[in-house]
Amino acid sequence: MPRIIERGDGRPIVVVPGIQGRYEWGLPTVDALAGLGRVVTFSLADEPTSGFAWTESAGFENYLTQLEAVIGVTCATPPVLVGVSYGGLIAAEFAARHPGRVSSLVIASSPPPSWRLPERALRYLKAPRLMAPVFWLGAPLRAYPELKAALPSSRDRWHFVFDHGRRIAAAPASSMRMVRRLRWLETAHFSLDHRIDVPSLIVTGEPELERVVPPADTLEYRAWLPGARVVTLAHTGHNGCVTKARDFAAAVSGLIAGLPYPSETVRAHRVS
Repeated sequence: MPRIIERGDGRPIVVVPGIQGRYEWGLPTVDALAGLGRVVTFSLADEPTSGFAWTESAGFENYLTQLEAVIGVTCATPPVLVGVSYGGLIAAEFAARHPGRVSSLVIASSPPPSWRLPERALRYLKAPRLMAPVFWLGAPLRAYPELKAALPSSRDRWHFVFDHGRRIAAAPASSMRMVRRLRWLETAHFSLDHRIDVPSLIVTGEPELERVVPPADTLEYRAWLPGARVVTLAHTGHNGCVTKARDFAAAVSGLIAGLPYPSETVRAHRVS
């Protein structure tokens, strides 16, 4: 059975997770956004715990089929669609293919369809099993400069590391599945060749702290979202949605404050 997580009440907000695929990694973001409405999230379809069907041959299309199903059973009105990192590609492509199915779009530290992997990532793709220990052991060192900037108080920093570490330990990501998701991008067919006419927000971190997707790459989404508001989360890099979840929610609040919101009359699905 598909596992769909919901928090809060009111306007529907659907959050698509990043390349690690697990909704648990983004729970601070989900909880912060729950102050703005009813947040719906899930793990990507090829995660064993997601409960969604998928096929190897469908590739990236698995995620678009999954997102359409989630919105279909949880949202009686078009949701605010939030794509975090890899999830931004999924969210933007869905919005491009389904005009009118979303009320607004948020792209957060996401690679554009034209994105090319950095050399370090290409080495992982060539030998993912061999390089996995190198990647995971080096992750804390790569994350520390951003974490220190986002949470200058050592007490706050260690509190975050403890809480987020427990979430990651309980929902470990798979290097092999992450590599598969990157490879699926090589054969994906994107419809992002025309303007997406919805109120939009593009969120990035600071260039010197972003170690995954350079902000200049995320800003390529302005080609399809010419009216998008752009926000840089101060003292963050790639993980600002989590380390500065309240600031991220405040930016999203600014986007949706003026949107019309017809009351939902149907609650088709609710799992917590």
